[in-house]
Amino acid sequence: MLSAFSAMFSSETMIGNHFPAFENGFTPWDCQDPFSTPNQSPNPVVSSSGSDEPNQNQTNSTSVSDDPNPTVSIIDERKLRRMISNRESARRSRMRKQKHLENLRNQVNRLRVENRELTNRLRFVLYHCERVRTENDRLRSEHSMLRQRLSEIRQILVYRQLQQVTSAWPCNSTVPSEQIPSLIT
Repeated sequence: MLSAFSAMFSSETMIGNHFPAFENGFTPWDCQDPFSTPNQSPNPVVSSSGSDEPNQNQTNSTSVSDDPNPTVSIIDERKLRRMISNRESARRSRMRKQKHLENLRNQVNRLRVENRELTNRLRFVLYHCERVRTENDRLRSEHSMLRQRLSEIRQILVYRQLQQVTSAWPCNSTVPSEQIPSLIT
C-alpha cells in the first residue's frame, strides 16, 4: 500500500508540480507572498520578540545607507527606546511597590507593638480600677457602720441626759434650776 502511495507522488513529477513552494520544503503559507516562486521572495527573519521584522543582531548584506526605507530603522530605534523605557518604568514601579509593601509591613509591626502596649496599660488600669472599686465599697460599708454607731451613741447620750433631768426635777429633790443640765448638746 505504501508503494502505491509513493508511486502516486512520483507521478507528480511526470505531470508537473502544481505547488512549486513545496520543492524547497516550505509550505505556501510559510512564504511571504504565496503567489510568488520561492526564488523571488526570501523568508523573513523572525526576531526573538516574535515580530516579522529583521533581527537587529544579524548582519544584512545591505548597509544602512543602501536601505531603501530609512524610516524602518528609525521606527525600530524608537521601538527599542520605548521598550527600554517601558522596562525601566516597570522596574521603578516594582521598586515603588516593594518599598510601599515594606513600609506597610513596618507600620503593621509598629502598630502591633503599640497595640500590645495599650492592651497592657488597659489591663493595668482595669486592675487598679477594680481595686479602687473594692476599696470604695469597703469604705462605704465602714461609713454606714460608723454612722449607725454614731446614731446609737447619740441616743445613749440623750437617754442619759433625760435620766439626769428627770432625777433632778424639783418635785423629786431640792436641786436649784441652775444645776439642771441643758438638753441641747
